[in-house]
Amino acid sequence: MSVKNLSDIFCYDYVLPPELIAQQPLPDRTDARLLAVNRQTQSFEHLHIRDLPSLLKTEDVLVINDTKVLPARLFGRRAETGGKWEGLFIEAVRPDLWKILCKTRGRMKPDEKVVLQTQDNQPLMGGVHLLFVAQQNEYWLVRPVPKISYFELLQKHGFVPLPPYIRKGKMMPEDAERYQTVYASQPGAIAAPTAGLHFTPELLEEIKKLGTAVVPVTLHVGAGTFKPITAGNVEEHTMHAEWCSMTEANVSAVLSRRKNGGRIVAVGTTSVRVLESASAAAGTLQQFEGDTSLFIRPPYSFKSVDVLLTNFHFPKSTLLILVRTFGGDELIKAAYEEAVRKRYRFFSYGDAMLIY
Repeated sequence: MSVKNLSDIFCYDYVLPPELIAQQPLPDRTDARLLAVNRQTQSFEHLHIRDLPSLLKTEDVLVINDTKVLPARLFGRRAETGGKWEGLFIEAVRPDLWKILCKTRGRMKPDEKVVLQTQDNQPLMGGVHLLFVAQQNEYWLVRPVPKISYFELLQKHGFVPLPPYIRKGKMMPEDAERYQTVYASQPGAIAAPTAGLHFTPELLEEIKKLGTAVVPVTLHVGAGTFKPITAGNVEEHTMHAEWCSMTEANVSAVLSRRKNGGRIVAVGTTSVRVLESASAAAGTLQQFEGDTSLFIRPPYSFKSVDVLLTNFHFPKSTLLILVRTFGGDELIKAAYEEAVRKRYRFFSYGDAMLIY
């Protein structure tokens, strides 16, 4: 298939039976299935996440995203109309001014108030409310009353921002732990780096005992992750920006592994975006901190990723385009067809694929 054809968004569509969308993770994270995709032999092997160490080498380096998901979903009622309201915290523009997405019947107006509630529509203690200041494109700027830090409010009253395809976004108490990687340490994401959800402390320890290095980077997954491509030509899509960071020490650790014959194994598309953003200026890894809006699509040439562990992604999404660009379009297309045939579990709480 030509590069020209790969600009057509409909090239990245596929049919997924709804029952294959995982609604909850497996009790043991390492029991998730793993479709191993060998680019050299153009072949598939059906394994499990617990088999991952057998596919790694002592010289390799595993690059993980240590972002931590904020309990960014908020519920409330509009003071003026009594209508239900749901919001998603995006970021603090200033300590007393926040950017949010919101969903409600009708249109919000400046100077409106939303009284925050529990997920079951019970008023919060203390009557915390949000004052709507101004609209910026699809976002609103709001001010909390009484004054409170976003981190404190979300920790006390926020809910896990599950994507809508998981139980229509309705969280269960267990999701507070399950929708978080075991190595999450840098708060700031509003969606999980889902390939990392498969790891347990025991699996990481087993990998380290092999001699494989584990190096963290940070990318705070934003709302744009779920933004669909509406343009018919993928080159016309405006990629969302996400903040990411890779320290000089971790750059050195990764490069030393590759110099000694090891592979850079990216855990998830978010780690890929950090590694490739950090390589964009010089063609090789350098320290990086700031926003990235890198959109990886054909005919992109990867500079700092040799192997990719990733979940199965939405049709016509930027993440699917990234994965097919990395693995080879026809091979990954066939791998998705194989995963559907073999009844793999898809999306955030689903199974995984290793492309090597």
